[in-house]
Amino acid sequence: MPQKKMSLYVALSLGLVGLATLQIARANAQQATDAVVPEKGNIQRTASETAPRTSVKSDHWMITAANPLAVKAGADVLRRGGNAIDAMVTVQTMLGLVEPQSSGIGGGAFLIYYDAQNGKLTTLDGRETAPENATPTLFQDENGEPLKFYDAVVGGRSVGTPGTPALIKSAHEKWGQLEWPSLLRPAIRTATNGFAVSPRLAELIASDQEKLSRDPVAKSHFFDKDGAPLTAGTTLKNPDYAATLQDLAQNGIQNFYNGQIAQDIVDKVKGANWNPGVLSLRDLARYHVKERAPVCATYRTYDVCGMGPPSSGALTVGQILGLVEPYDMASLGPNAPESWRLIGDASRLAFADRGRYMADVDFVPMPVRGLLDPSYLKGRSELLRRDSALESVEPGSPAFSHAMNLADDEAIELPSTSHFSIVDAYGNVASMTTTIENGFGSRLMVRGFMLNNELTDFSFRTHKDGLPIANRLEPGKRPRSSMAPTIVMKDNKPFIATGSPGGSRIIGYVAQSIIAMIDWQLPPQDAVSMPHLVNRFGTFDLEEGTWAENLEPDLQKMGFKTNIRDLNSGIHAIMITENGLIGGADPRREGIVIGE
Repeated sequence: MPQKKMSLYVALSLGLVGLATLQIARANAQQATDAVVPEKGNIQRTASETAPRTSVKSDHWMITAANPLAVKAGADVLRRGGNAIDAMVTVQTMLGLVEPQSSGIGGGAFLIYYDAQNGKLTTLDGRETAPENATPTLFQDENGEPLKFYDAVVGGRSVGTPGTPALIKSAHEKWGQLEWPSLLRPAIRTATNGFAVSPRLAELIASDQEKLSRDPVAKSHFFDKDGAPLTAGTTLKNPDYAATLQDLAQNGIQNFYNGQIAQDIVDKVKGANWNPGVLSLRDLARYHVKERAPVCATYRTYDVCGMGPPSSGALTVGQILGLVEPYDMASLGPNAPESWRLIGDASRLAFADRGRYMADVDFVPMPVRGLLDPSYLKGRSELLRRDSALESVEPGSPAFSHAMNLADDEAIELPSTSHFSIVDAYGNVASMTTTIENGFGSRLMVRGFMLNNELTDFSFRTHKDGLPIANRLEPGKRPRSSMAPTIVMKDNKPFIATGSPGGSRIIGYVAQSIIAMIDWQLPPQDAVSMPHLVNRFGTFDLEEGTWAENLEPDLQKMGFKTNIRDLNSGIHAIMITENGLIGGADPRREGIVIGE
């Protein structure tokens, strides 16, 4: 592919230089609160919903996402000749309506896109930005101690400048084919006429009643006239959202970033008097989407490409794959404890580097080349040549460094996000992960959509042990993310589009799905449905109610701490083969696959 020379290196013209490391003892409590999972997958499902799924196959185009209404709307766009970007616009605006806890125009997103016409991969960074009036101590109390997470989240303090509207409009201007207004009509129509509240949405409203009730507008939308949370099957209309989308259809994003919608957003953020924020009209007016070169790592005979900084997704997924590449994962197979020892400790090593080095590269120089350098990964991989779990892990010392020393990050990243993958009839491929961060974001609703709480993806501390934290909050900075929309290239052509929600566990989910499809030769549906085993900071999370539980004794004998728990991914993957398209939708969500 044209980016082949970048398979392990990102263009130096991006200014991505490295960091030297000072070996500091890692904090035992690093990101301990990152284990919180507000969007659980414990909804009671019918027998038909829990029945094993099989991969969907098609010849020309395919789309898979976390909600059937969004998938069907996107499929209609592809049927009438639209391309992957056209469908992306429709899917995102529909998800913001029917899955408002996970994403929407009040949040941000990352897109990796393959343009079949010129054979080029690129990414669009629609991550939220910190307001210019945000101080590094925004999430600290009067004693300089970090606020409790939900004290920081609920209200205006946590709201960053939304990026999703700018991303979808920018992508459409670059690559779209159908008229912009027509792509918003499905969501406008559904918002006007109403849709049936899904079991998942109903359960999440019920489980978040106290926080979601603080904003009167959100309360009036998600609760009935008696104050009870909406139940599954209830028809929910959203005329305010329909009006907002109608404005976007007629005026593009002008009013969202420079007009009355912008004013309403700012008023909402500052008017949350129990926890007001500092977002301003100037922040919205200055927002812009950034087109960035993808970060690609070689794995076997493939190039695994995704979103670079401010996302840690592609780098950390690439590191995990690079660390296990010297080992025969195919022969070991998915049921061998040894497979998971290798994947688990590779993930721990990659997360150690992530916590030390990764942040918004426009603010913090990063060793991007060094982190994916083959010789560096080979040396780190040698640490895995043993029979037991690593007693401890430390960040490595990647090359291409400068003299800046950093402390390990303590940011919390929670998993209310959504991912969708699209392949159109023209050969274009879109893989997009989109979020408002925590479930229902800041819990503030304005003009029919929820506002994000992305600023809490920054580290609440600015320094540790006298050293600055790379992911500390700074005005205009984009918080580090784990979102990892991915396109795997084979022989310079797209082979797999995948990605997932899940907070910092996204990285493990995506790496596992790639290993499953490449090494274990699983079709997409089997790959996304298989049990999860995830290790980030030392404890091996094993998915409750699956065969992953059976591996617990062996993993414990190897020296791992284990925890059996709900692991709620939302992987939506498409494989592109000589014989057509094959897709899978994660059964832990409500999504489907449609292809023709």
